[in-house]
Amino acid sequence: MSRIGKQRITIPAGVTVTVDKGNVIVVKGPKGELKQSVDRDIQVDVKDGHVVFTRPTDQIRHRELHGLYRAITANLVKGVTEGFKVNLELVGVGFRASNQGNLLDLSLGYSHNIVFEVPKELKVTTAQEKGQNPVVSLEGIDKQLIGQVAAKLRSLRKPEPYKGKGVKYAGEQLRRKAGKTAGK
Repeated sequence: MSRIGKQRITIPAGVTVTVDKGNVIVVKGPKGELKQSVDRDIQVDVKDGHVVFTRPTDQIRHRELHGLYRAITANLVKGVTEGFKVNLELVGVGFRASNQGNLLDLSLGYSHNIVFEVPKELKVTTAQEKGQNPVVSLEGIDKQLIGQVAAKLRSLRKPEPYKGKGVKYAGEQLRRKAGKTAGK
C-alpha cells in the first residue's frame, strides 16, 4: 500500500493547480509554471485546496505510479513557491570555477578548461573565497532538472576516495580509504 500516494498535497496561497485533458498537471505560482504528464491510470482530483491522487487497483505498477506522481507533484508545488538550490564544491589544488551568464568555465585539473552550458531555466553562480573551496550554486524551480545538471557537473570529476579531490555536493560525506602504509 502506498503511504506517500495517499497523502494529500495542500495548495498554498498564490498557487493554482489544474489538470488538463490528457492528464497533464499544470502548476502556476509566483516563481513560474511547471507541467507534468500523469499516467492515464492514475486519477488526479483538485478540490478544497488539495490535490488528491487515486489508483484503480492494487497492482504493483499502480502502487508504484501512485506514490511517484504524488511526490513529483509535491515537488512541482514546492518549486513554484520556494524553488530549489544545489551547491557543489570543487575540492583540489588549482580547481576554479567562473561563469558568464549561463556559461560555466571549470578548471578541474585537466589539460584544458571545461566550458559547460547550463540550461536557461536555471540560474548559476560561482563563489571563490580565500581559504575555501570554490562553490558552484544552481537555483531553479525544476527539481529534476537541477538534479540532472548537478549530477552531470559532478561526473566531470568525481571525488576520489583517497584525498577527496573532485566535484562533490556541499555537505556530502565521502567514503575515504587509507593509503599505502610506509616501510617496514
